[in-house]
Amino acid sequence: MDDTSQIGAQKSQFTLLKSRRFLPFFLTQFFGALNDNLFKNALLVILVSSGIAANGSETNTLVNMAAGLFIIPFFLFSALAGQLADKYEKSVIIRRIKLAEIFIMLGGVAALWYNEIWLMMAVLFAMGTQSAFFGPVKYAIIPQHLRREELIGGNAQIEMGTFVAILIGTIAGSMLAGVEQPALLVGAIVVTVAIVGWLCSR
Repeated sequence: MDDTSQIGAQKSQFTLLKSRRFLPFFLTQFFGALNDNLFKNALLVILVSSGIAANGSETNTLVNMAAGLFIIPFFLFSALAGQLADKYEKSVIIRRIKLAEIFIMLGGVAALWYNEIWLMMAVLFAMGTQSAFFGPVKYAIIPQHLRREELIGGNAQIEMGTFVAILIGTIAGSMLAGVEQPALLVGAIVVTVAIVGWLCSR
């Protein structure tokens, strides 16, 4: 590839964020990754710092269980999610996943407000499940909206956005968990972000 082609490719990668073919999807996956990590890390900090567990060993068990419950759905449902992504319209699947996220986050608000440990764990499992179903669709839908020469740039920006969202969510979740009434603030933010993500997917 000559210098002119390289410059053109670079320009096309950055201009994708201005494109209606790409920006709504980019924001949809960005807010999803942000929400997952914000809620998960806020919950872990609350479990450790609020004294919900009876003792230190129980706290460690709950933290490990919480991390495991978020990851397990990826092993259980990723293959099924890939089959569904091949069989059904991908944009419809994404909209339904993002709609489900709103209700999952409402459950998360209730779990935090009432300090219900097992409801928190159920919400984490549900979050992991919806993320597991979103993953295959996320990569399968990109070729439907981008030209061949845009695929590398599009995939790179999706990866970049995902890791930035993970970083922001991790930091923000830990910070928000330290405020005076974390349940209300964290709950309001994650539900709002879920709604924004759903609107972006439409």
